[in-house]
Amino acid sequence: MDVENRRDEASLKEKINELKKEKGAVILAHYYQQGPIQDIADHIGDSLALAQYAATLKDAKIIVLCGVHFMGETAKLLCPGKKVLVPDASAGCSLADSCPADEFKKFVEAHPDHTVVSYVNTSVGVKALTDVLVTSGNARKIIDSLPADEKIIFGPDRNLGNYINSTTGRSMLLWDGACHVHEKFSVEKIAGLKKQHPAAKVLVHPECKKPVVLLADKVGSTAALLAYARESDATEFIVATESGILHQMQKDCPGKTFIPAPPDDASTCGCNDCSYMKLNTLEKLYRCLLDEAPEIHIDPAIAEAARKPIERMLELS
Repeated sequence: MDVENRRDEASLKEKINELKKEKGAVILAHYYQQGPIQDIADHIGDSLALAQYAATLKDAKIIVLCGVHFMGETAKLLCPGKKVLVPDASAGCSLADSCPADEFKKFVEAHPDHTVVSYVNTSVGVKALTDVLVTSGNARKIIDSLPADEKIIFGPDRNLGNYINSTTGRSMLLWDGACHVHEKFSVEKIAGLKKQHPAAKVLVHPECKKPVVLLADKVGSTAALLAYARESDATEFIVATESGILHQMQKDCPGKTFIPAPPDDASTCGCNDCSYMKLNTLEKLYRCLLDEAPEIHIDPAIAEAARKPIERMLELS
């Protein structure tokens, strides 16, 4: 980064901090956000941590959720009396988009004797059809809490669902959805990196396909992968999840090396970014606080139904 860009970034951060104090705002950011946004956030975390933190906020007048749209919706459901903003309203989620609420409703109605478990990466409409939500960090714990003979629909991520089935012995009925980032990781390219770095540990998110998961030394949520990197004696890691996590990994473990696992269609940079997560910028965060927009609004007709599975998830986590 050149001197002028550093000055611009420092100026934006100063303005953002001033607005935050003036308006009683709290900034929450996902680990997949750009580094400068993670650095200025009041709290960073994975989907579960952000949901848990949002539920504790009492004094904040405004919550700015730097992530993707469904995360802003989740914060609004948990904090209905607060103004919830997102830097870019078009920051969606390919996984959430792979499960339209109207189609999922038909799927659920076709299996009326099933408990519906949905990943947090879903729209409000899908949450309203759900009995309990999960994240990658608590999915196994919550599934294990249900009776062994209970029939379960799991949506929308087929890869996470397959992973849970394989680790719990369940036979959950899976919705056929996936994340465009985690679908793209290449077994061959990860194996090639492992040959170049034989001592490196392979860290894999459970939204990845099974052949990639089988290469892992550690499978887990972003928070779990971070913890493993901190606690491991290893000094090199190949990381198969969205590349934004490397920012926090490097901050937590400055003496260690983190290598982003490339997708099948990797460019020369070798990165695997979520195009939606990267829509958020410091400039948009500043404008968002200044204008108090875009704001998350949820239809009251479905808000109560959508809130219940989130609250049940937090109770079971």
